[in-house]
Amino acid sequence: MLSVLVVDDDPHIREVVCFALEQAGYATLIATNGVEAIDQHRIHNPDLIVLDVLMPELDGLAVCRELRSISAVPIVLLSSRDEEVDRILGLDMGADDYVGKPFSPRELVARVKANLRRRGELSGKDAPSGEVLCVDDYEINLDSYEAAWQTQQLILTQTEFHLLRTLLARPNKVFSRDDLMRGAYDIRRIVSQRTIDSHIRRLRDKLLAIGAPGIRTVHGIGYRLERVPT
Repeated sequence: MLSVLVVDDDPHIREVVCFALEQAGYATLIATNGVEAIDQHRIHNPDLIVLDVLMPELDGLAVCRELRSISAVPIVLLSSRDEEVDRILGLDMGADDYVGKPFSPRELVARVKANLRRRGELSGKDAPSGEVLCVDDYEINLDSYEAAWQTQQLILTQTEFHLLRTLLARPNKVFSRDDLMRGAYDIRRIVSQRTIDSHIRRLRDKLLAIGAPGIRTVHGIGYRLERVPT
């Protein structure tokens, strides 16, 4: 059974979210603050985290940033601040999705399912890892969601993984933002261009940090992956 860690300092919200997730067939874990969230992730390694933004001690954005340094676990932020700037900030910290309060438990469960589906978890956590894409010193395993460049491991969110996979599938192609949206998201989701730009910026930073070729912005069109010089 897949597990979801629910992190919120409001006991009523924790109860509502856990009940909805358990009714949908997920096991739930809880944390009441950011410090507990990091401990619970370390101990239980959940399949996904629903993470409140506004919490005492260590807020959700700080938790997200900390987790992203060690894990690619899908993170769905939950916050009463639903302004676009806050969503972009959350995505910049490495979150995969964002749901504003007040929220529909049914919508939240649907977002959880969509994020796990994109990660390939719904077909089984122990699925065989066989299909590998190798392009320009990149090696990405399409089953285990592992990625590396010249044997250096890349810790990517699932959205970043799908973006890299899309770019590597046709390395010479300039992809529009619409192309990248279709490659990285459930086709039924509506995603802003600024959201794609935020994910691309994080992916570009991670590639450059290990010396891999970056992602070039082609103004007025979109993005393409830089090629290794021959």
